[in-house]
Amino acid sequence: MNDEEVAELIDQIKRQIDMVLNDTSVPKKVKSAVKDAKDNLCAEGDYVVRVSSAIYSMDSISNDINLPSQARTAVWSILSMLESIKTSS
Repeated sequence: MNDEEVAELIDQIKRQIDMVLNDTSVPKKVKSAVKDAKDNLCAEGDYVVRVSSAIYSMDSISNDINLPSQARTAVWSILSMLESIKTSS
């Protein structure tokens, strides 16, 4: 995966993260972890480190029992996209 494809995928991930953040049914604790993931993706530096940090933040809430099913599906989708970036590096 070249840098352009990675940047495009990261932009797509950010849009999905925004959808989760704007979902009123998502608990604050979950939104906080999702926002941390987005902040990690927006930070300066090597994209592999940024993606790994985002995965760590998202993974911590992926099985939260308070997470609504539609948000859980979005979180898993985001994690899948993040993992695809990490494994392609």
